[in-house]
Amino acid sequence: MQLKKKLLVSVIATAVVSASLSPVHAQSANATLRGKAAPGANVTVFNPQTGLTRKAKAGDDGSYVISGLPPATYRIDAGPGTEQDVTLQVASTATVNITAPAAAATSASASDATALQGVSVAATTIQEVKTPEVGQTISLHQIATIPQVSRNFLEFADTVPGMVFSVDYKGNTSLRGGAMNDSSANVYIDGVSQKSYVKQGGISGQSGSQGNPFPQLAIGQYKVITSNYKAEYDQVSSAAITAETKSGTNQFHGEVFGTYTNDAFRNRTPAEKYSGSKADSESKEYGFALGGPIIKDKMHFFIAYEQKKFQTPVTVIPNSANISHFNGQDPSIFLPESARAQLGPSNVPFNEKLYFGKIDWELTDRDRIEISTQVRRETQVGGIGTGLAASTGLNNSNHDTRGTFKWQHSGESWFNELMFTYENAFVKASPFNDAPGYIYTSPLDQDNILLNTGSADPRATQNKSQEGPSISDTFTFNDLEWKGDHVVKFGYKFKSVELRAQDAAANNPQFYYDVRADGGTSPVPWKAFYAQHIPGEDGIAQTTARQYGIFAQDDWTVNDHLTLNLGVRWDYEVTPSYVNYVTPQRVLDALDTQDPGAPTGQTFRQTLANGGININDYISNGRNRHSFRGEWQPRLGFSYDLFADEAHVIHGGAGRAYDRNLYDYLQLEQTKLNLPQTNLLFNVPDHGCDVRRTDCIAWNPALLQGQAALEALNIGPNSGQEVDMMNNKLKAPYSDQFSLGMSNTIGEWITDATVSRVISRDGFAFTLGNRYPAGNYFATESDNQYFTDGKDHRGDAAWTRGIPGLGGLILGNNGISTRTTQVLLSAQKPYTPESGWSTSFAYTFSHAKQNRDINEHYAFEEPTIQDFPVLTSNAVSKHRFVGTAAVDLPWGMNASIKLTLATPIPYTANACYGAFAENGSSCTPSVGTPRGSKFLIGGDIWGYRDIDVQLTKDFVIDKDTKIYARFDVLNLFNWKNYADYTANWGSNGVFNSNGVTYNRHGNITFVPRTARFTVGLKF
Repeated sequence: MQLKKKLLVSVIATAVVSASLSPVHAQSANATLRGKAAPGANVTVFNPQTGLTRKAKAGDDGSYVISGLPPATYRIDAGPGTEQDVTLQVASTATVNITAPAAAATSASASDATALQGVSVAATTIQEVKTPEVGQTISLHQIATIPQVSRNFLEFADTVPGMVFSVDYKGNTSLRGGAMNDSSANVYIDGVSQKSYVKQGGISGQSGSQGNPFPQLAIGQYKVITSNYKAEYDQVSSAAITAETKSGTNQFHGEVFGTYTNDAFRNRTPAEKYSGSKADSESKEYGFALGGPIIKDKMHFFIAYEQKKFQTPVTVIPNSANISHFNGQDPSIFLPESARAQLGPSNVPFNEKLYFGKIDWELTDRDRIEISTQVRRETQVGGIGTGLAASTGLNNSNHDTRGTFKWQHSGESWFNELMFTYENAFVKASPFNDAPGYIYTSPLDQDNILLNTGSADPRATQNKSQEGPSISDTFTFNDLEWKGDHVVKFGYKFKSVELRAQDAAANNPQFYYDVRADGGTSPVPWKAFYAQHIPGEDGIAQTTARQYGIFAQDDWTVNDHLTLNLGVRWDYEVTPSYVNYVTPQRVLDALDTQDPGAPTGQTFRQTLANGGININDYISNGRNRHSFRGEWQPRLGFSYDLFADEAHVIHGGAGRAYDRNLYDYLQLEQTKLNLPQTNLLFNVPDHGCDVRRTDCIAWNPALLQGQAALEALNIGPNSGQEVDMMNNKLKAPYSDQFSLGMSNTIGEWITDATVSRVISRDGFAFTLGNRYPAGNYFATESDNQYFTDGKDHRGDAAWTRGIPGLGGLILGNNGISTRTTQVLLSAQKPYTPESGWSTSFAYTFSHAKQNRDINEHYAFEEPTIQDFPVLTSNAVSKHRFVGTAAVDLPWGMNASIKLTLATPIPYTANACYGAFAENGSSCTPSVGTPRGSKFLIGGDIWGYRDIDVQLTKDFVIDKDTKIYARFDVLNLFNWKNYADYTANWGSNGVFNSNGVTYNRHGNITFVPRTARFTVGLKF
């Protein structure tokens, strides 16, 4: 006993000291089995499907722990009369007491398994209830039966309170936890993080993609944790999803499937009804999986392949705009005929191939080796839709290749998992056309592009990648005692990943035109935007980032009632291109030149100081930047089992979780200067500019010839370009998470009620550093002298007052924050073959605030991110309900239904209505919520309504072989879930509080009523 106490103290001390010295661990998908047996009993778990065997000896008090078990069905044996069969779930701790005679497992439910064809023995699934984690497990039965719009396994996370899986009008998918952005989530597959380090979206390759990060046929089950995860989870600050892949067994099993639908089997979208035409569309999905033995009971294989071919309908419409700018009329009627001709239905092709292969080897009864690889190959047309004509389309490529080697070793009272991984992922985008583009804007809100035609913006050319190896090791002590039983886990990870980013190309200059209600479209542009070649520069940023992390976690069973989960982790990342960056001398020289129009001798540096900006906070000499070291993350939780039977458990927790700054942001201070992106202003009526600046010239129609004509102006790479500068003390974004709730098991039903509070801080944002000579951001009457059109420009932001001889100054800082309180209610009746049915209900109430639209990292409406008002979040509905049900029917049939209801998502924008704010702005960041629609009964309160159904018929050939036919109807009642907003914020200084409405001729979220047909073979 004393030895165990000393060992426990030594382990914890070693972990804490190690954390202070060095290295982020990938979350394991394995299960842990614990409970009570006869004192000194030899406890054996055996998987009859694969031959995996693990053993442990019960302590003096009968307690035993076995870690590192792949989720599957096992036979547990602690001596004669104790045998029982249980199914363990992914990333969970199951409690099973196995004293003779065999006791029924507590908190048990459906027969379920991760093997390809299920298991041949009756078993109870052990539900983990003694945990502070807020979330649920998605079972294989749910994946197989719930209606689905495409084979993206993440779609089923939508059934967990606090989660939203979205399909936008282009078919692109996204997953969000709470009221935070997609990038804050992370997915772990077999313990391997799928994090995107460069692009947004959270998961590598999921930014603007219709695809699936992994073949669904290869997913066994997965766990969704919305908050208060344990210390082993890294690079995540909202939802964490950990999935276990399927494995081969001692028998050959497989599946082949094909799914099809086209425009003949769907209703028209609202925009198609309005235009009178219907875009061609088609969806094909097919694939196969096969698993089996290489050496019986020792080595197995599993392979899977899936392919998607889509033609997704979209509608080209003008972007959401303040219709008060157009006297309440449709802005499109004021566009030129050539632009109006490009409005209406279109489609975006998509093609994806997914591969997965895995070999597992039970080397001994204590050693398991897994080798796996996953490949994603994807092409897609993008850049078409709201505000983007088909001529601005992009050819997108998305490739992701990963390999994993994992070695697990079990000792008498410990478990170790060593893992090596390698990843190579990149996304590329190239424009359809190499030609000038034409952008139409309202002069009252020039940030809001009505429509882009002709070609994609130079910044649409993208080449972003991440590549490199990692190593992680996790060590678990199973048998430690001190005032209760402890399972202590600690681990580290080191990752070296090369990050590359090309952010633009010197092609496709864009010309900006005014669109007015009283005069239509201006015949001449007021601005050109283009990227310039610089000899010897390629405009590509590259760095090798080094990521370190370490954690310690103690799951402490104090007694049969109380369990404490005590953890801490520390993460650290070094990005050399940020830390070692040196601000170019030409930028320093420009900052110290005379500010045109300012008093003689006043430099632009002094102008910035007048506005409260210390530019030294952004100037780097290669030595004054340091990587953020403060990512200490305590994660504490408890569960209290009221009657020690796992039927009624109170749980809660508090913790901090750090994410990371995307390289897509950090690289801009380098690429913007290596490939200057120039805003060239034309001194035309209504857009007079300061002719003392080299980026202000008279209009010449010859410039419409394109890139060569603009570069021939030879205004210099320093003039009119954008200069991005990062704060020298950037931190990593994080969230503080708190929860308190209670779970209950009542018969076959499992319920949970939890209140969750998540506060996120230090989100990244770019703000405009330009200032007028007095330091003000918004023009006053005295600043009219800087414009030559003779008009009153009070309230205009300082767009033309950038760094002399260079151009606009963009500053990168931390500062976006959110505050979210959610009530999470769920009830589940898991499936059992005996009952033949299952159901789940998930309700989420959200009260969320934010100081900036979390979907947007540019914040130009106010001088600094701290000046933004705290408004209702546009990331989440106030009320959301998801219900599912599945039932076995006679004659080998089963049916299921999914209902989703959500109140309207608020809309945020810079509201311009003829009034001046205290800071001089003529527009104010505002939020408005459109009126919803009815659901069968009740008022117009729902912004999203959907009922999906499916019916499957099995044709049994023999015991192990069957053919099935499946019929899905999505959006059964063809409800219109509008995606586009129209805002009329008011006029003459009067704010219209009901000014936000849906564009009922625009695009929709999800799909119109659509029928899908699937046939398959299981053997």
